[in-house]
Amino acid sequence: MKERTSAEQPVWNSARGTIPCSGPYGIMGIVNLTPDSFYAQSRSQDPDEALQRSLAMLENGADVIDLGAESSRPGAAPVSPQTEIERLLPLIGKIRKAAPSAVISVDTYHAATAAAVLEEGADIINDISACSFDPELLDVVAEYKPGYVLMHCQGTPGTMQLNPSYADVCCEVAIFFETMMNRLVSRGLPEENVILDPGIGFGKTMEHNLALMRGTKPWEHLGRPSLMACSMKSVFGDLLGLPTEERGTATLVATALTHAAGYRWHRVHNPLEARQSLCLAQALLRG
Repeated sequence: MKERTSAEQPVWNSARGTIPCSGPYGIMGIVNLTPDSFYAQSRSQDPDEALQRSLAMLENGADVIDLGAESSRPGAAPVSPQTEIERLLPLIGKIRKAAPSAVISVDTYHAATAAAVLEEGADIINDISACSFDPELLDVVAEYKPGYVLMHCQGTPGTMQLNPSYADVCCEVAIFFETMMNRLVSRGLPEENVILDPGIGFGKTMEHNLALMRGTKPWEHLGRPSLMACSMKSVFGDLLGLPTEERGTATLVATALTHAAGYRWHRVHNPLEARQSLCLAQALLRG
């Protein structure tokens, strides 16, 4: 692994080149093509509606559009690769036609889905499983060399919240990142194509989530950007007693604070408000 000083800002690449980032932070806007994603306002099952939502997110400051065709909320039913592909390919084609330079991420752990969307023009694979649910996904990312989100998850969506347990969650996540980075790079995926997501809400208690949100120092020696994906998640419900639809303010506060704590990329449902929060945080940090 290449080690960098904290002053350096490592790039994030895909097969099409460097993924644009708005200076010191980057924003991924969430579009779900599912009937059961945990945040109802993110659902867009109609391709034309999903296209308009995607274009609006780009207009409102998203650097990347992250498309999901299977809910990964705790207890969610799995979806076949064929169903994912049928949901995703029409939208990817529409986005490519309407916004040729858009950076498209797809949230999947299926090798067949990943290969299909990368052929169609997707740039990034956002994988909750670190290639563990479908081992053939490792071959796909090694071949296509997309941008890749390496996420930590203890268990599967069906079981991950039953009894999550760690001796030291930050240390264990850091070891996981280093092990998987070495595996990915040894198979041929450039390390510049990888960013690191500690997996807020994926096999973690509220205390585990908060510990990970406090900073990236345990794994910053790896020299890769970190992604915070806490938007509207249960950590805010557990801490503040808020239902999903009322977690927007907490999400914005967490977005600003986790940026200050070292997270460069932010996966959010509301890019416009997130960008305002990040702009303010960055202005204060410069002072």
